[in-house]
Amino acid sequence: MSQQQPIEVLMCESFPYTTGWTGSGGSQSDKKIGVVGLVCFDLRRRGIVGKLNMVGTSGGKFPQIREHLQKNIGDVYGMDTSFTAYPEGDKRDAEAYKGAIEKLPKGSIVIIFTPDSTHYPIAKYALERDHHVMVTKPATQLLEHHQELSKLAAERGLVCWVEHHKRFDPVYSDAKMRSKDIGDFSFFNSYMSQPKSQLQTFSAWAGVDSDISYYLNSHHIDVHAWLVEGLYKPVKVTASASTGIATQEPYNCAPQTEDTITLLTEWESLKQPGRKGTAVYTASWTAPQKSGVHSEQYWNMVCSKGEVVVNQARRGYEIGTDEGGRTAYNPFYMKYSPAADGSFDGQRGYGYVSLSTWVEACIKVNKGEAKPEDFDNYGLPTIKNTIVTTAIIRAGRVSLDEKRSVVINVDSNGAYSLQ
Repeated sequence: MSQQQPIEVLMCESFPYTTGWTGSGGSQSDKKIGVVGLVCFDLRRRGIVGKLNMVGTSGGKFPQIREHLQKNIGDVYGMDTSFTAYPEGDKRDAEAYKGAIEKLPKGSIVIIFTPDSTHYPIAKYALERDHHVMVTKPATQLLEHHQELSKLAAERGLVCWVEHHKRFDPVYSDAKMRSKDIGDFSFFNSYMSQPKSQLQTFSAWAGVDSDISYYLNSHHIDVHAWLVEGLYKPVKVTASASTGIATQEPYNCAPQTEDTITLLTEWESLKQPGRKGTAVYTASWTAPQKSGVHSEQYWNMVCSKGEVVVNQARRGYEIGTDEGGRTAYNPFYMKYSPAADGSFDGQRGYGYVSLSTWVEACIKVNKGEAKPEDFDNYGLPTIKNTIVTTAIIRAGRVSLDEKRSVVINVDSNGAYSLQ
């Protein structure tokens, strides 16, 4: 499955995470010029990838997106921001991704940052046509869909990963290695939030297409599953939610939209029968508008011989201005400030590395230098290694909908199911 030219790329999504564009201007988040597009433009500049394509649902927005990218990336870093757009012209097509995927040479890469409910059909369509896939978290909303994608990627010899960038954060990866020396897991607690303005950014799907647990809890559930991988398994989830903000003025989200979701999860030791641990994962999109950071995100894990405490949002780096007040920045994720010569300088950020590492894996497989299953062995967020995360998030949604605790089962073949 080798390509003569540099590997071709299709970016599935044209809004905030890919371009920073929201439809009414630049994003109000800390990713005002996006992540995926910027990384791909730089990888092309470095000769690592070739032709770039971008697909959305409406061709009419691409002129404004191109203008936004040229002004905020091209003119700032001196970088080529050109790409082929689907659909073309003013055409609107919710399934434009199909035509875009079909035009790719086999062994291309497809990056999916679309709404949660579309991850599965797009990823499946791409894998069935022999393209490598990177899908943002959550990989899928349904557990059976995640496991189906894992099986399909393995059968077709393709590299399918989930964009769990926290695994590439040097603080988290260091904590992962050091936690091996502090005994058995006993308690894990995490919190991640975003300001109320996100309810307006995501008003089209908030509470309808997905919820805040899928969107934010997926980060730290995966981190915890990674920390205790091979040592513990989740066995039961009980979810709780608060409401009353998202559905009121000025947000007016769907009546069923939750403000904050907490998942109480019971874990069981794989090595010591009867030994259990407890985890509490909380996510909210109703945090204060001006708290100094776009995302509060911290966690701690208590073990039998020690404790790990991480505050990823506030790393002791803040800038205060007359207009904006005090803001805590995280250049470890994406460094948007240019180098001294004006060029892009963010290649070491873990948001960049999470994408570039996957691209390099795809290239190695295309060249016959590696097999997709090789990457399951190094703690990387492959589709196989991240099934536990989807099992817990889905169990939480079922728990909320059916007002009960949900049991997670895993059989002798490693297949997960909910009860």
